[in-house]
Amino acid sequence: MVVRIRLARFGKRNQPFYNIVVANARTARNSKPLEVLGTYDPIPKQSASGEGRKYKDIKVDISRAKYWLGVGAQPSDPAWRLMAMLGLIEPKYRPGGMEQGRELHKQPIQGQESVQNGADTVQA
Repeated sequence: MVVRIRLARFGKRNQPFYNIVVANARTARNSKPLEVLGTYDPIPKQSASGEGRKYKDIKVDISRAKYWLGVGAQPSDPAWRLMAMLGLIEPKYRPGGMEQGRELHKQPIQGQESVQNGADTVQA
């Protein structure tokens, strides 16, 4: 039985609210889950004092999330992103990020240029 950690949508139209749930992979999005791990409110909220940056509310039972990850539950992509923000799992890398990294490695490092230039002068 494949178990997934995913988001189940609740709330009104244009006001989404999600439960972070553990469910069988073949069940519907809003069917009854095995366990509810927490909640996620994607609508940015202003802090109580009214100053500073807006924040999105994420509440998760970390010990239960670690348990389900430990027994092999596979998080969906949005759940993976949320758990990576909480530090439970390593973040996935963006497809464009790898290409940018390769371009950086193609450029020679300054220290290597000077070593190569020094070797050329010795041989000449």
